[in-house]
Amino acid sequence: MSEKFARRMGTVHRSFIREILKVTADPEIISFAGGLPNPELFPVDAMAKASQEVFANIGASALQYSTTEGDAGLRAIIAQRYANRGLTVDPDSILVTTGSQQILDICAKVFLDKGDKVVIERPGYLGAIQAFSIFEPEFVTVSLEDDGPNLEELEVAFKDGAKCFYAVPNFQNPSGVSYGLEKRKAVAELTDKYDVLFVEDDPYGELRFLGEDMPSVYSFCKKPGILCGSFSKIAAPGFRIGWVVAEKAVYDKLVIAKQASDLHTSTLAQAIMRRYLETNDIETHVELIKERYGRQRACMVEMIEKYFPSDVSITRPEGGMFLWATMPEGVSSMDLFDAAIKDKVAFVPGRPFYVDGSGENTLRLNFSNADEVRIEEGIKRLGLSIDSFLK
Repeated sequence: MSEKFARRMGTVHRSFIREILKVTADPEIISFAGGLPNPELFPVDAMAKASQEVFANIGASALQYSTTEGDAGLRAIIAQRYANRGLTVDPDSILVTTGSQQILDICAKVFLDKGDKVVIERPGYLGAIQAFSIFEPEFVTVSLEDDGPNLEELEVAFKDGAKCFYAVPNFQNPSGVSYGLEKRKAVAELTDKYDVLFVEDDPYGELRFLGEDMPSVYSFCKKPGILCGSFSKIAAPGFRIGWVVAEKAVYDKLVIAKQASDLHTSTLAQAIMRRYLETNDIETHVELIKERYGRQRACMVEMIEKYFPSDVSITRPEGGMFLWATMPEGVSSMDLFDAAIKDKVAFVPGRPFYVDGSGENTLRLNFSNADEVRIEEGIKRLGLSIDSFLK
């Protein structure tokens, strides 16, 4: 049967994180592995009420086919939320998608031919690596520093004929790193100078619990770019509602690619999300998430300082859902994972986030989906596992 598969499928593998989640299904395992929002914060009652009102008022149309571009009212709300944060966006430039992951897929379909150079961060978001890999690009990676990408490496990559630069400037997955203001401006200048398409993925930007909010890199770009957003981290991931902002020439191509994928995102899910947003204060809900995640992040950092060996370094994110740990050279986080699972604690080894196979001594920890009690116990277990590997 193997000869029937397209050649490209030989270069793409199952999501490493999705496979790990199968292992962590055991309720005794304390998992810092998944990129999961905290389900205790899902607005279940409000969503249930919104759902009832949708069926009562527009039930038939909510169950019908709809336009590819998405619910007009929902797009208007998204545009207004951008305006509230100082960015003017035309609702007609917003395409509603089936989660932000679909954006990566349709962007790859629209822009990438085999062998095209795609610049990504090192480490990079695994979902993007998987989505782009199907189209057989050449990945070029740039190092992440404390305030964003290494600009010298980025300019070299752009000079070498890069077609696009995909990045997560706010609380990056997996590292938790955020771009500083000057780096944001510099990245925009370089993408304009070398005519590189900038694809800004921003699923975590509203989840800042320390420091000051930053403008998007997209807002500094003079040439057309792409800005991606999602309700998965601030409302409910199960609805699979994301969106992309793009200028008309790009937008029209994205619409065509989406039509070929799924015609349109769930009409019902969009209607319920719209009704929820119309009848609830989403900003207050986001503040609740930020307060909880801020406490959980602080707890994880404190416990790492208490239980991890001193030669393990970590990032200290000001928001989002992840932090990144680096162990001494020569220590394998893949081997550590096997040992940690026996101790009933899980994380994501860092190597899959590197397309060049490096990052063997790194790992990602999710702090959003565990309370402080489980964070302390889980970090204590993991610290003991790391300590045994370093002896």
